Amino acid sequence: MRLAVQCGVLSALLLAPPSVLPQTAATGRIAEDVRYLSSDRLEGRRIGSSGADSAAAWIARRMEKAGLTRAPGSDSWYQSFIIAHDAPAAHGTGLGGVRGRNVIGVLKGRDPALAGQYVVVGAHYDHLGNGGAGSLDPDSAGVPHNGADDNASGVAAILEIARNLAARPPARSVIFVAFSGEEEGLLGSSHFVKFPPVPTERMVAMLNFDMVGRLRDDKLIIYGVETAREWRGMIDSLNLAAKFSLTLQGDGYGPSDHTAFTLVKQPVLHFFTGTHADYHRTTDDFATINLDGILRVATMASDLARQVGGGGRLTFVESVRPMASEGSSRSSGYGAYLGSIPDMSTSPGGVALSGVRSGSPAETGGLKAGDVITRIGTHAVSDLQAMTDALRAYAPGDTVEIVYRREGSERRTQVVLGRRGG
Repeated sequence: MRLAVQCGVLSALLLAPPSVLPQTAATGRIAEDVRYLSSDRLEGRRIGSSGADSAAAWIARRMEKAGLTRAPGSDSWYQSFIIAHDAPAAHGTGLGGVRGRNVIGVLKGRDPALAGQYVVVGAHYDHLGNGGAGSLDPDSAGVPHNGADDNASGVAAILEIARNLAARPPARSVIFVAFSGEEEGLLGSSHFVKFPPVPTERMVAMLNFDMVGRLRDDKLIIYGVETAREWRGMIDSLNLAAKFSLTLQGDGYGPSDHTAFTLVKQPVLHFFTGTHADYHRTTDDFATINLDGILRVATMASDLARQVGGGGRLTFVESVRPMASEGSSRSSGYGAYLGSIPDMSTSPGGVALSGVRSGSPAETGGLKAGDVITRIGTHAVSDLQAMTDALRAYAPGDTVEIVYRREGSERRTQVVLGRRGG
């Protein structure tokens, strides 16, 4: 925007939109993080790309500058993993054999008696690269999908939280993680909980930030509030000062990295400022970001993390998916519901499970993380597409036999399939 010189400096400031007004030190830091991570030079931060490696290096430097240290027993800021060539995430993507890197930094707690317990604060930093798979822009292949909101905004939020907490550490320690491979199926967070830098039983909660850069009308959505009995009271108390128009959702499952922690029975919260027309499009750029909104989210979340890190107990609650009434007519869209959660990082001759939803037909049938489904009813299950096709062949209320492998042995169970979308 151009302003007439003759208006003078004061008039220019009064007429300027918020995006060009003088920034506080905090919004300046946030702007620097979002601007770099969503720049064209990083080419959309697709997992395994040079742009993603540059983003990881930037995040590691920012963690170190904030006063974080490397994970216990590690001489690196990075936790690497390789996408298997036969993994669901590699099918049709060319990502087989590609390396992903989580970036991990730790703030040690100030209380020696509690510093061995950890709050996890995370956000994914990968995005869609130069378009193609996952893009909602037609004919956009070859154009950077910069992902300023998804999810440079979340990374900027956790870096600001790290700075806030480092200035006054809580009693418990805090692990900050920037995950890779979220867009391909929560690869980085799933790897983190499989190979945690500290035992998961020493983690007390996980706070996730995914798309927190478009705060509008003070509206903030927080998922996972029913995964701990204490969450609602804590959030309501903190919001007296934060003054968000809150929408609180109970479920700890969803298409972001908090799900991996729900599956290992950790209380979780997922912060989200809502979807928009630029989601997974080339137009998700820095100019669209509400920097002050990210700061407000990070400020409230810092207070929450400090409170969780103070030593009080959180009581994990299994969230049960509400089921719609069963019917005899066949489902016309997505098919019947099983409630299994696939592991996108591996495909050992079937569909491996990273977990099952509480109260689902899969849990009732005895399925659990690590099982490999090979058949549903009369349908062989060789991969995720075959599993989808098998479930679409049945209706809610149908009883089917599930054939699966557990620790090398074939097993069978009968399940009554549910209805999706309940």
